[in-house]
Amino acid sequence: MKGKNLFATRWGIIGVGAVIGILAAVLQKLGNPGNMGICVACFERDIAGALGLHRAAVVQYIRPEIIGFVLGSMIAAYIFKEYRPRVGSAPIVRFVLGAFAMIGALVFLGCPWRAVLRLAGGDGNAILGLLGLTFGIWIGTLFLKNGYTLGRTQTTHASVGWMLPLIMVGFLLLMLVFPQVQGEGKSGVLFYSAKGPGAMHAPLLLALIVGLGIGFIAQRSRFCTMGAIRDAVLFGQMHLLTGFVSLAAFAFLANLVLGQFKPGFSGQPVAHTMHLWNFFGMTLAGLAFALAGGCPGRQLFLSGEGDGDAAVFVMGMIVGAGFAHNFGLASSPKGVGPHGIAAVIIGILVCLFIGLTMRRKVT
Repeated sequence: MKGKNLFATRWGIIGVGAVIGILAAVLQKLGNPGNMGICVACFERDIAGALGLHRAAVVQYIRPEIIGFVLGSMIAAYIFKEYRPRVGSAPIVRFVLGAFAMIGALVFLGCPWRAVLRLAGGDGNAILGLLGLTFGIWIGTLFLKNGYTLGRTQTTHASVGWMLPLIMVGFLLLMLVFPQVQGEGKSGVLFYSAKGPGAMHAPLLLALIVGLGIGFIAQRSRFCTMGAIRDAVLFGQMHLLTGFVSLAAFAFLANLVLGQFKPGFSGQPVAHTMHLWNFFGMTLAGLAFALAGGCPGRQLFLSGEGDGDAAVFVMGMIVGAGFAHNFGLASSPKGVGPHGIAAVIIGILVCLFIGLTMRRKVT
């Protein structure tokens, strides 16, 4: 199919941001946790718990939205002949960046999407997270200006691009074969939260349909929160940023309509008030996103259109969630985990090392 891609226009991406913001608020109303209608990091953390990669009983559930993001993107890529199976270099670095991105996000308690949704729901703590995210991405742009690169991508077998979508199909089949039993913490091979955020979810089919829809339009529009800030800082381009702002504005309006806007810093759902580590947790996440080339949502959408590098980053995030909860790194409403501060400092140092050492040699 040829012709103009309306989703990629200025009004197109504003519309995509609006749709995501409204749907996130609606998913919260239909059962997803507070100010967490959509959170890529939190949802991947829940998936890690459902698979037994961590045993934090309150955050275990295979989130259909994540499955939908990947498969919806893949459907769009095939329909519009943009499915391009490809891989690059440095897979272990991409995996490590994914793991530290997740650790930083779980210290803050949210990905960039949730940071905006928390703000749209009235959570003032999100301001620190968004400032930290911007600071981390800004550091990443300094490396990009000085020749940082993870290497060139090359075309590969179509089956390589299918790997993550097939894994997501496998997750969906597991949910169908081993559905949640009311009041039980485990069903067959899967773990399910009986209480806490993991026990709060919209109906499976509805969540999957919303995920498919968002994956489709996000693939068409190239929606990316990290890219929005990076492009504004590096090039002064506001195209992607308009979509980011639209998401926040329409989520805010939807929350007002649905009675979900509750301003303040204390008592916010799945949030803490340790402001310094809200900031630095997202600094780590933002830096890792910048070095990897996309926010966690964008990495899922890229995976759907055949990008094997993005798939490695996604798997790094899921495994990183296991580490975060198994080793006391993740935060809770009580504050940062016992080893979370040390993990953020180590993560920032690792990312700085990667940024400094992986620069293009001038010949």
